[in-house]
Amino acid sequence: MAELTLNEKRLLAALAEEKKADAEHLASLLNATPEAVVQWGHLSEDKGLAKVNRITKKSFEYTEEGRKYLKNGLPEAQLYKKIKSKPDSKIAEFQEDPAFKIGFGQLRKNGLVKVTENGTIQLCEGVVRGDDYNSGKDKGHSGSIERDEASLKNPSDNDPKTKEFIKRGILVESETVRYAISITPEGIALVNQGLDIREEIGTLTRDQIISGAWKTANLRRYDVKKLPKTVYPGKSHPYQRLIDEMRQILLEMGFTEMHGEIVQSAFWNFDALFQPQDHPAREMQDTFYLKEEAPLPEGWECLRDMHEHGGNTSSTGWGGKWNPEKAKQCVLRTHTTSLSIQYLATHPEPPVKAFCIGRVYRREAIDPTHTPEFEQLEGIVMDKEVSFRHLLGFLKEFYQRMGFSDVRFRPGFFPYTEPSVEPEIWVDGLGWVEMGGAGVFRQEVTDPWGVKCPVLAWGLGVSRVAMLRLGLKDLRQLYQSDLEWIRNSSVHAPAAAGRKT
Repeated sequence: MAELTLNEKRLLAALAEEKKADAEHLASLLNATPEAVVQWGHLSEDKGLAKVNRITKKSFEYTEEGRKYLKNGLPEAQLYKKIKSKPDSKIAEFQEDPAFKIGFGQLRKNGLVKVTENGTIQLCEGVVRGDDYNSGKDKGHSGSIERDEASLKNPSDNDPKTKEFIKRGILVESETVRYAISITPEGIALVNQGLDIREEIGTLTRDQIISGAWKTANLRRYDVKKLPKTVYPGKSHPYQRLIDEMRQILLEMGFTEMHGEIVQSAFWNFDALFQPQDHPAREMQDTFYLKEEAPLPEGWECLRDMHEHGGNTSSTGWGGKWNPEKAKQCVLRTHTTSLSIQYLATHPEPPVKAFCIGRVYRREAIDPTHTPEFEQLEGIVMDKEVSFRHLLGFLKEFYQRMGFSDVRFRPGFFPYTEPSVEPEIWVDGLGWVEMGGAGVFRQEVTDPWGVKCPVLAWGLGVSRVAMLRLGLKDLRQLYQSDLEWIRNSSVHAPAAAGRKT
């Protein structure tokens, strides 16, 4: 059997007298805290010398609203009595009553009242809810009301009405925990053999060494095979660490970081990227629209002309009539590309190398691979004679620095770039994984802002890289405060990708 600590011995000696006791009582006997006693109990339990039982007890407390109802009665009970005293009255007669707003809703929910076509409020002849409201013919409606009042006065964990009162904010449930510790027959046998409960010395002093007192001291034994207590250092969230790593890589590649607001006008989010005003992605089911509007920037007429007939370019535009009011509507940005075009509008002269890592918002059903908000990595390079070949080189360099050795590209389509491409990386066990979109900005996007040089652009999914690097299968874990996962995550998360063989 493993060596017992002094505190375990003291606990067993106390249990030999008490047989079974609460942690609080044992703590008073041993001059310790209840938490420490429980810890010693678990150590003894691991050796088969004691047993620790966790006992929970639920209790219910009244909120301020609940105390008022306890004194005056539930709103539905108050209203029920008034309706009963005034049969066939108009509902308007009760609407000014303080108990009406809550009480009437509860009475209708439980099938106790109805409103006729002429606005008269009547008590129902039968109860249409479940067994908890079937009070019997002898009591009728008042029986269920009385039962609710009784449940309020005597809440119980087994009473469904108690659970309903908790949901209504009338009661608050609390749980108390206590620990009962008992000694096992093996523990009693060990105590009977005799325990050395002299004070142990864990650290020798200078005087003890010089005087030789250490020779007769009761030294604490150490188990060199036992692991020390885990220490969790402070560290940032794994997802944030990965974002910081991406930012550092791009800064080292000579890029400047862009910043911008989460709320953008439809002008910058859609129109400036040459997306037609009747495009499906601009519908309410795909985009979060706000009630606010933003003024159009100076020179917006050039963009109007580009949409309607292609402006001064060889493009024919989208035709039709471009609506400036539609462009003023504000949205939660659906991509960070809106920041790229604004940056180009204020920096039309080459060279430009800029990036942004920011959160974007789209109406998505939440599941393991989709959330309505996520991070996007946006980048642009504008200079004389840059080409599509340079774009592929930038993307390949970035992903290889992120730890993904095999990168390939396949043709893609995006409304504001031509040609367009979708980068893919090889991940062992998954194969080729698509990571985002990229391309060269169309002339319809850059010409209204006086940009004459080619602009390479890309928008990459940050969360997808994070899932691969961190070995996750559920995207939602990136946004949860899971302390256990954060504590056990490595400060450096190596790439989960391997070279394709």
